[in-house]
Amino acid sequence: MKLNDKAIVYIPDGTEQVKALSRTTHLCIAAHQDDIELMAFSPIAECFGSKDKWFCGVVTTDGAGSPRNGLYANYTDEDMKAIRITEQKKAATVGEYTAQILLGYSSAQVKDRNNEQVITDYVQILKATKPEYVYIHNLADKHETHVATAVKAIKALRQLKPNEQPKHVYGCEVWRDLDWMNDDEKVLLECSKHKNITWALSSVFDSQIIGGKRYDLAVEGRRAANATFGRNVCDVYTGLNYAMDLTPLIKEQSIDIAEYVAGYIQRFYDSANQTLKDLI
Repeated sequence: MKLNDKAIVYIPDGTEQVKALSRTTHLCIAAHQDDIELMAFSPIAECFGSKDKWFCGVVTTDGAGSPRNGLYANYTDEDMKAIRITEQKKAATVGEYTAQILLGYSSAQVKDRNNEQVITDYVQILKATKPEYVYIHNLADKHETHVATAVKAIKALRQLKPNEQPKHVYGCEVWRDLDWMNDDEKVLLECSKHKNITWALSSVFDSQIIGGKRYDLAVEGRRAANATFGRNVCDVYTGLNYAMDLTPLIKEQSIDIAEYVAGYIQRFYDSANQTLKDLI
């Protein structure tokens, strides 16, 4: 696997790289450090402690533009790049990932529609890992770098041969919830297990939490709210993340990416509109 010159491949348990990557079953491709732990805790927990399921994380950007306060208020972008690499490696160790890949691109490079190198790196990673399940950002997220990352990931997945493609591709919540989607279209990602691990994973990103963003509290609140407000029955889960099924975009490559997401929005509009019409 040959990635860009800034790329780092970290193997927490010291397994030889080819073997570590090839045992991957669940892969998350995210934009920033800590996105993985916010959006893909369900597969992390599923793989944790397992002998036949392994989680691999990919962080695309370098973390230079993150907000900072307190202890980190005077950190330069170069300082932040270094600390965020360290934090992501800590998370990979705590979560027992088979591998953590950091690609080191700037947000501008990811959002550049003409930058094919990001896609090339994703293809290399996908071919080396051959995951059954892939988790990316949802295509209705409000963070432009998240959406750009997801679009490039889909373009990379579309370059795979049918026998190289994952079984499922899911678009997950980070900077926009997916509770607006119609219930029958939501993919439920259970986050009830290993509560101690979820807190540990969030907590290692000190530069974000002490630096001014309480992601650790926010993500737990979201998961609890999804579990309780998602259904008008007694709670089955203590934590849920929602995801959008993006598998059809890989299996049927003629589908327009923007129109696919617009379809979810239109169906939500139709449902909400019909409820009002029935009651007015």
